[in-house]
Amino acid sequence: MAVISVRLNPEEEKILKTLTDYFHEERSTLLKKSMYELYEDIQDIKFIEDYIETRKNREFITGEELFS
Repeated sequence: MAVISVRLNPEEEKILKTLTDYFHEERSTLLKKSMYELYEDIQDIKFIEDYIETRKNREFITGEELFS
């Protein structure tokens, strides 16, 4: 398991303290959860971009065209 060191300025340290108190979680747990949330956001964006790209190549027809 990797161990990393993170330097926080006083404002960031205050924010992290507020979050640990509010969520009753360890600092490392909060940082991990944040990391996963950001990663999920990236995956969602990639999924949407892929969908938009594949949609560009589709041909759509109207309901009238379908039933005629």
